[in-house]
Formats: sequence, C-alpha cells, structure tokens
Amino acid sequence: MVKRRKSEAGFTLLELMVVMIIIGVLAAIAIPAYLTQIKRAKEAVLREDLHVMRQAIDQYTVDKQKAPQSLDDLVQTGYMKTLPTDPLTNRADTWVTEQSDSYSSVDQTESGGMNNVRSGAGGLATDGSIYSSW
Repeated sequence: MVKRRKSEAGFTLLELMVVMIIIGVLAAIAIPAYLTQIKRAKEAVLREDLHVMRQAIDQYTVDKQKAPQSLDDLVQTGYMKTLPTDPLTNRADTWVTEQSDSYSSVDQTESGGMNNVRSGAGGLATDGSIYSSW
C-alpha cells in the first residue's frame, strides 16, 4: 500500500465548489454584456445599411430623374452591388419600401416611385425606438 503525503493530496470538494461558483458568477456577468454588444453591433450595421440604401435611392432619383420602383432597380442599374441582408432578420427580402406619388427632387420628371426604405424587423432597439421606424 502506497502512502500519500499531504502535499500530494488533490483538491478538496469545497475548493472545487468555490472555483465553480467563481466561474459561474463571472459567466453571469459576462454573458449579458456580450449579448448586449452583439445587439448594438447589429444595430450599427442596420443603420449603415439604411444610410447606404437611402443614398442610392437619392442618387438614382437625381441621375435618372425618376425614383426607383423597387430595390431591385438599384441593383440592376449598378447603384448597389447586392441588396444587404437585414442584420436583425438575417434576410435580404424583409426591407420595407415607402412609395410616394410626389416629386422628391427638383429635377425629377416623373412622379411616384420609392423614396425611402426601412427595416422589416420588429422589436425595440437599445435606445427604446422601434426598428421599423428607423
């Protein structure tokens, strides 16, 4: 029978439990902060995508002297390479367009067409606003 010295003994159950509790507390603090940062990053991408699409709509309207009829018009004419994926819905077909019967530019020769785009995602942003109102 081999005798163990006191210095060779393993961790006690109490020591292991203390370590597990410390890891659990750190995880409980870190995970919500991580998820909040992920949500903020998606919101930043959404804001940028909306900005780019709105600029493309405005540029199309000025160049063609008429508003685009759909987001596909922007892609087909080269104002956008592809439609971006909505970061909140992970789909490119959930964008909601606003149509207008009025002129949106002084140089516009035909009335009507798309003049704005919004996200089709539901829910509240971190600032308390609704995504579909952006």
